[in-house]
Amino acid sequence: MSHTALSLPAVPGRRPRSAVPAVLAAVLLAALAAPPPAPAADAPIEIHIRDNRFVPDRVEVPAGKKVRLRVINDGTEAEEFESTELNREKVVRPGASIIIFLPPLKPGEYPFFGEFHPDTARGTVVAR
Repeated sequence: MSHTALSLPAVPGRRPRSAVPAVLAAVLLAALAAPPPAPAADAPIEIHIRDNRFVPDRVEVPAGKKVRLRVINDGTEAEEFESTELNREKVVRPGASIIIFLPPLKPGEYPFFGEFHPDTARGTVVAR
C-alpha cells in the first residue's frame, strides 16, 4: 500500500506545502464546534444487589419519561426484583444483570423489594 501526501496547489515563488496540517486543523475545529454528545439519557439507572439489599435503595427518575433500570446481582444468591406498583417481577441470578423497562411514571414513590429477602431487600423508585 502506498502513501501519498496531500499537497496544496503550487504558488509561483513559494515552496509547495503539505495540506495535512490544514486538513487536521479543519477536522479539529469541526470536532470542537460540534455539540457535545447528549448526556446518557438512554443509559439505564443501575441498582446493585449486595448482601441481600438493593444499593442504592432509593433512585430518582424523571416523571413522565420512559426509564430503564439495570439491576446487577453482585451477590452469590439469586434475588428477584419485584414491585406491585410498577407491575414488574424478574429474577436476577448471581453475577448477572437484568433490565427493567419502566413506562412514563406519574410523580410519586413506587416501592420495590426482593422476593427472596423481603425483610432486607427493599427500595423505592421516586418519580419527580
